[in-house]
Amino acid sequence: MPVYKDILFEVKDRIATLTINLPESRNPISGPQTIQDIEDACRQVAMADDVSVLILTGAGRAFSAGGNIKNMKARTETQTLAIQVAQTQYRRGIQRIPLALDALDVPIVAAVNGPAIGAGCDLAMMADIRIASTQAMFGETFLNLGLIPGDGGSWFLTRQIGYQRAAEMTFTARVVNALEARDIGMVVKVVEPDQLMPETLKLARTIADKPPMQLRLAKRLLKSAASLGLREFLDACALGQAVSHQTEDHKEGITAMMEKRAPVFKGR
Repeated sequence: MPVYKDILFEVKDRIATLTINLPESRNPISGPQTIQDIEDACRQVAMADDVSVLILTGAGRAFSAGGNIKNMKARTETQTLAIQVAQTQYRRGIQRIPLALDALDVPIVAAVNGPAIGAGCDLAMMADIRIASTQAMFGETFLNLGLIPGDGGSWFLTRQIGYQRAAEMTFTARVVNALEARDIGMVVKVVEPDQLMPETLKLARTIADKPPMQLRLAKRLLKSAASLGLREFLDACALGQAVSHQTEDHKEGITAMMEKRAPVFKGR
């Protein structure tokens, strides 16, 4: 297992956990090392047949503050970049994170332990499912800094909560608490801080117990539903279902149901 500088990464019982581990600076994700670590951990997950779920969380009291404000201030005082150079830096920098996470076929569950602000909010929205601590807060606060979501956050936020809600959060830059986040569809559940990881692991365990190949196919279908026409989508469904019918896990699911027992899926 690789050893990382800015994140913690472990795999146990088909569940991978990626923890941004910069609690003293509230887990920013804009630094080159952090970006590289997250990208490489995603690569490990993508290549691992023994991983069915990825949990994404932050160490300490914050999920992620997004960018590092001190670094931003230093950059504005010492450096003026040409537009093309700055654009390239975004493409080669933080935009690698949404590309790496979006490429994963396994479900991603975010355990939002505290504030998720700016790019940190966007990072949470990159997950398939979010569970929040009562201490969590969410803010699309870029306009307060004279910026826009350069990490692609608008693409994810709009898909999670709809255009109107995303527009209101983006244009006002206001921060919402965990309960409001649940009410508008940003998270599925809010729990007390000491129950966040147990509840997240419980959900991840339920997902990880499903047949691995069909689980990945199901996520691909969910993600493609917004971009495919109905006929093309039905063709994808037919192909995935035809493949699934040939698997041992399908036979096991039928047998287990008839025998009134829990199925034991093996990814075959």
